[in-house]
Formats: sequence, C-alpha cells, structure tokens
Amino acid sequence: MSEPYVHGHHPQEHERLQDQAGTLVDLLHSDTAYPAGSTVLEAGCGVGAQTVTLAQRSPEARFTSVDVCADSLVQAERAAARAGLTNVAFQQADIFALPFETGSFDHAFVCFVLEHLSRPGEALAIFNRLVRPGGTITVIEGDHGSTYFHPDSPAAHAAIQCQIELQREAGGDSLIGRRLYPLMVEAGFDSVRVSPRMVYVDSSRPHLVDGFTRKTFTAMIEGIREPAIASGLIEPERFDAGVRDLHRTTEPDGVFCYTFFKAVGTCR
Repeated sequence: MSEPYVHGHHPQEHERLQDQAGTLVDLLHSDTAYPAGSTVLEAGCGVGAQTVTLAQRSPEARFTSVDVCADSLVQAERAAARAGLTNVAFQQADIFALPFETGSFDHAFVCFVLEHLSRPGEALAIFNRLVRPGGTITVIEGDHGSTYFHPDSPAAHAAIQCQIELQREAGGDSLIGRRLYPLMVEAGFDSVRVSPRMVYVDSSRPHLVDGFTRKTFTAMIEGIREPAIASGLIEPERFDAGVRDLHRTTEPDGVFCYTFFKAVGTCR
C-alpha cells in the first residue's frame, strides 16, 4: 500500500502488532481455514503478525504474502522462519500495482489494511479481479468509534480522537469497520456477510488486560503522542491524562471494550 502508515515502522510498533495478533487469534481467526492445495493472497502482510497464524491453520494451502515496505517484509520472513513455515512466499509489491494475472488466486485475505488506504474500494476491486470466480475474500478491520470503557474519561476519548484525525489526515479511515459491507458490495462481491467481533476486557481476563488493553490499544494511542501534539490536535497535558485514564481501565474495577468487524464475500 502506497499510503503512509500512521503508526510508523519503528520496533515498538512491530512489537505492538505481534502482541495484537497473538491476543486476538481465536477471536479473529477461529473460523478461517483454507483447503489443501488452494492459493491465498495475503495483501498488506506487514511484519507477518497475521501470516503466521494463517499459514499454521491452513498448512496445506499456499500463501503469497505481499507488502510495499521492504523492512516489514524482512520482519515477516523472520517470523515465518521462526515458526518453521514452508507454505508462504513473500513478495514486495504495492496493492494498487500487484504483479499478478486475473484469477491467480483461490482466496484473498486482508487484515488491518483498508483503514490505511485512501482508495479502499479500488483496492477491493483489484482483489476481486485477482481471485477466481467463486473464490472468497476475507477482510478484517477495526473501528475506533466502537471504543468504550469504565471508568469513562473525556480525556481518553480526546486522545483516541487524535488517532482518528491523524489517520484521516493521512488519507485513511480508522472507523472503516462499520463500512465493510457497503464497500464490499460496491466492489462487486457476492454473498457478503459481516460479523462483529467484540473484545471485552475486565480483570477476570488478565491476558486481555495486558495483551489487548495495555499492549495493543493503549500502546497504539501512546505511539501517536508526538504527531498529535505537533499538529495542534490536543494539549500535551490533556493527551497524557487521556493515556493515564486508558491505563486506569486495566485496574481491578476497570472495563474496556472494542469491536472488530470481519467480512467474507464471494468473488465474481
């Protein structure tokens, strides 16, 4: 994808993506598996955070995982090697200029990618062309507008809104989860079905308190402090108060909720 990645490509972001993938495996991937011998395009694989799970769950399928960032692909190849995967080929390519023929794949998988694109509908139409008729596409996206928590905090909501605004300024849409159905229908997919996948976190689920609230969502917000302040979206003190209040939701009486959306459609 040629559009800027608002979260950056620093090591802390790579670690956050791996934490997110590990925490959400069952929620997002439990119903995704590909038949033996099938070919799957993973578009925008990044550092391979989703690749390892996909390839492990469908060991007899063949994956082509592409990303525009060479540094991310190096990380993805290392992750695949550590996992002992032999059914994944990595390739550097721009989503809007993919070097594949029409109908080259049986399936496509796209996760946390459309939110960063200024032309998500165009990207979906490309995937529709590259997958054979009757094949499937699976798309997973979040929606930052679905976030709510206890104790509530106006400062925390303001900090989250900074992420939404920065992504909009970069050409993306961090609220895209709610748009998956119309986007996929407009791109020409048939039998589109969208299911919400809520992450609900309280102190009875310590692995989610640490893996999702702290290391995935709050870490993401912490990571945009400098650009949010530099762009004049928020005062430093208010941003820092918002982050403190997000961490406050990880205490014994805290609750945190976020919804992802998973869409599956059939290609024409």
